[in-house]
Amino acid sequence: MSVKAGKHARELLLKEYRGVLSTHSKAMPGFPFGSVVPYCLDAEGRPLILISRIAQHTHNLGQDAKCSLLVGERGAEDVQAVGRLTMLAEARQLRDENEIEAAAQRYYRFFPQSRDYHRAHDFDFWRLEPVRWRFIGGFGAIHWIDQVTLANPFATDGSEASMVEHMNEDHAKAIAHYVELADLPRHEPVQMAAIDTEGFHLRIGQSLHWLAFPTSCNNPGQVREALVTLARAESWPTSGAPSA
Repeated sequence: MSVKAGKHARELLLKEYRGVLSTHSKAMPGFPFGSVVPYCLDAEGRPLILISRIAQHTHNLGQDAKCSLLVGERGAEDVQAVGRLTMLAEARQLRDENEIEAAAQRYYRFFPQSRDYHRAHDFDFWRLEPVRWRFIGGFGAIHWIDQVTLANPFATDGSEASMVEHMNEDHAKAIAHYVELADLPRHEPVQMAAIDTEGFHLRIGQSLHWLAFPTSCNNPGQVREALVTLARAESWPTSGAPSA
């Protein structure tokens, strides 16, 4: 059950792209302070955030790195009947220039507008390093989980960026077909933003959507086969399901 719950929790973390970051209030000791932050996952599957140096949550993290990130399914009519995930974590500001550059290039693919305020307006990248997870998959499906993250080998070996660039430059029709198969909004610009072993992200307008591969892909060749299969499919394969 814990393996299955961990997979569902990771899919929720991939599917969403914003959550409530709770920190220990510096101005009001003893009180939690919640704020909404966008995030993407780094090469190791950990949430990566970009926050202002003058923001209250940044001051709070500077005093106490312990925090949590709450992620819930978007658009739910009954929030208690759907999945939600709380990650207990230690926040670490990225200071190594190579790490910052890698984070920036990844984050920009998810949130292109961040280029405008990253360095110009004193925003810094922080990584949320997981300690423990609490996943609720609906009524009665409650789990403490020690491991949810999964490293993305395509992000570490450089193949992800080239695959994403290739799809955006040469296979716009295939991407449009994925949008149609998954019944996603069709009237805004769409681009592929990321690829991992379990699926891929599409950026449609300002929104992000993660779609699961029918089966896991362990190398770029398998990714190509999965993307070609989906490009030719008349409906999403029954061995997997879209997770928009």
